[in-house]
Amino acid sequence: MTGCVLEVVSTHFKTTLAKQNQPHTIALHLEFLRRTQEGPAIFKVDDVKLGRQTSVVHVRMSQDGREEILAYVINSNIAAESGYSMDTEYKLNPPRPPVDFAKLKENKDENWVQWSDMPLIKFRKAAAKVKWHLPRKGQPHKSITDEWLCFSDGTRFNQSSLGFVADMFPSIVETYKPKGSGANWYPTLLLNMDIKKALPAEGVEWLSARVQMKQVKNGRMDIDLQIHDMEGDLIAVSHHVALILDASRNTAARTTKDTKL
Repeated sequence: MTGCVLEVVSTHFKTTLAKQNQPHTIALHLEFLRRTQEGPAIFKVDDVKLGRQTSVVHVRMSQDGREEILAYVINSNIAAESGYSMDTEYKLNPPRPPVDFAKLKENKDENWVQWSDMPLIKFRKAAAKVKWHLPRKGQPHKSITDEWLCFSDGTRFNQSSLGFVADMFPSIVETYKPKGSGANWYPTLLLNMDIKKALPAEGVEWLSARVQMKQVKNGRMDIDLQIHDMEGDLIAVSHHVALILDASRNTAARTTKDTKL
């Protein structure tokens, strides 16, 4: 759904707001009010503030008369940005294993292996849309996940795909659960993204993510995620607040039009 919001905003700035010349989302904040479902959705976009450097729009998404997502999105023109730039010497800690993309594509990389045993794949259908490559020697910590992703059908990642990648990672909570525990649903309450770099127009084949969870308490958890491209550049950072619920809460039939999380 985050990817859908990004695509809607991209279309709005290519059409209605084309004169702004601000094609790139640089920041967004999403509130997930209710669970969504497969099928048609209506997106409404309101212009909140139109400026020379940045513009802000408000997006509302509804299904079957239920308002399910609210978003504030900031767009700019990354290619035209200017101002202070400095090297903070930021690096992933612990470092990520090196990768050979030619070998990775053939699942022969010495440091990364394709993960084909995704749990709950029938429940989390979106996970089947990508090929997952995880460290052969295991993750650096139970609370951290490193991954390289590509689309299963050969599609390349574009700017709107960043919303998909920001929520496409193995559940870290599962590494702490006893074997044989029941299935869980991890609904996102809110998601923030800060997009640092525009992907090329033709897209990219691979993106990597470092995902870290800091605390789980009273059924609520945080998720921090950093997306890098094939050159190692930081593309985006994202922060989530999510709940931990029994999976039946997601698969149960809706009882009213106003079913909430």
